[in-house]
Amino acid sequence: MVAARRTPIAPKGGALARLTAAELAAPVIRASVDETGLAEVGDVVLGNVMGPGGNIARVAALAAGLDVTVPGMTIDRQCGSGLAAIITAAEAIRAGDGRLRIAGGVESCSTTPIRIADGVAYDRAPFAPPGHPDPDMVRAAQDLAVFDGIDRDRQDAYAARSHRLAVLTQGHRGFDAELVPLAGVTADSGPRERMPTMLDRFPPLFPGAGGTLTAGNSCRDSDGAAAVALVPAGAGLPGLALIATATVGCDPALPGLGPVPAVERLLATAGVTLADVAAIELVEAFAAQALAALTRLGLTDQDSRVCADGGALALGHPWGASAAVSVVRLFSRLVRSGAPAGTLGLATAAVGGGLGVAALFEVVR
Repeated sequence: MVAARRTPIAPKGGALARLTAAELAAPVIRASVDETGLAEVGDVVLGNVMGPGGNIARVAALAAGLDVTVPGMTIDRQCGSGLAAIITAAEAIRAGDGRLRIAGGVESCSTTPIRIADGVAYDRAPFAPPGHPDPDMVRAAQDLAVFDGIDRDRQDAYAARSHRLAVLTQGHRGFDAELVPLAGVTADSGPRERMPTMLDRFPPLFPGAGGTLTAGNSCRDSDGAAAVALVPAGAGLPGLALIATATVGCDPALPGLGPVPAVERLLATAGVTLADVAAIELVEAFAAQALAALTRLGLTDQDSRVCADGGALALGHPWGASAAVSVVRLFSRLVRSGAPAGTLGLATAAVGGGLGVAALFEVVR
C-alpha cells in the first residue's frame, strides 16, 4: 500500500449530504492514483453497504477520469466492506496481476435510497435467515453491554477519549495529509471539544433497567470515502505491506464480538502477538462494542495504541468506508509519521450478522 487518502467525514444530512456515493469516492480514487505516479490501473474495488447499486466502483472510477478499460467491482461485507475490498484487491495482485489497484470504501448515508419489498419500505435487509438472531447493530450493542456488564460511565469515558484525541489531532493538523477536501469541506465535522462534558446528558436509547447505550456513546451515521493504492511487493516505494488477513464468523446475536476471533486467527497466522503491534485501528461503532472486543483481546480501555487520534465515535461511521478509513489512519500513523521499517499495524471491524474482519500491515521503507 503506497498511498492512502480519504474525504472528510460528515454526519448524515450534514456538509456532504448532496454528494452521491460515486461523487464522494471519485476524488479519493483520483488522489490515490496521482500520489503513486503510476499510470496503469488494473481495477478499482470499493466497499459499499446501502448505495443505489449499479457498481459504484465502476461509476466512481470513470468519474475519477480513469481509462474506460478499468473495470471496477463493488463489495458488500457491511461495516467491514472497505477492508474486505482492500483484501480482495491485494489477493488479485498476489495471484499474479501486478498492475496498480485502488481499493477502499464509500458511503453516502444521506442519499441512501428507500428500499421496498412487497410494497413496504424497510431500513435494512436481514443479517441472518429466519430461525437465527437478527438484531440491528444498535440493539446488538446494547445487548452486548448487558452481556458483559459494561456500564454507562465506562462507555461514556471511552467516547470522551475518542473525542478528546480527535480534537487534539485536528488542532495540530494531524489529519490534513490524508484528507481530500471536496464540496468546500476541508475537515471532519464530528469531533467536538465539548462532547466529554455533555455525555451524561444524553438519554438512554433503550430506557429501563440496563439501558446504557446513548447517542453520545454511539457513532453517528455519516458520509465519506477512503481509498488506498496497492502495488506488488518490491515496487521500491515506502508504504504498508499487507502480511496477513482473517475474516471469521461469530454469533449473530452478538456481532460486535467479531473482531475477537478475527484478530486471534490473524495473529496466529502471522506468528505474532498484540504486544508486537504498534498501532491498532478498531472501527468504534459503539463504545460498548469496542470495549467488549478490546477486553477480550486483553487490551485496556486506555491503550494508547488503539485509535490514537480518535475513532468512529468522534469522526463518524460511513458504513462501507469505515474499515478503509481505519487503514488510511494506519498509513498516516505509521508511514507518514516515519515509523521504522518492520513496525506492525492492525485494522479490524465488526460486521452485522456476526462477522469480524482483520488485517495486519508492516511498514516498508
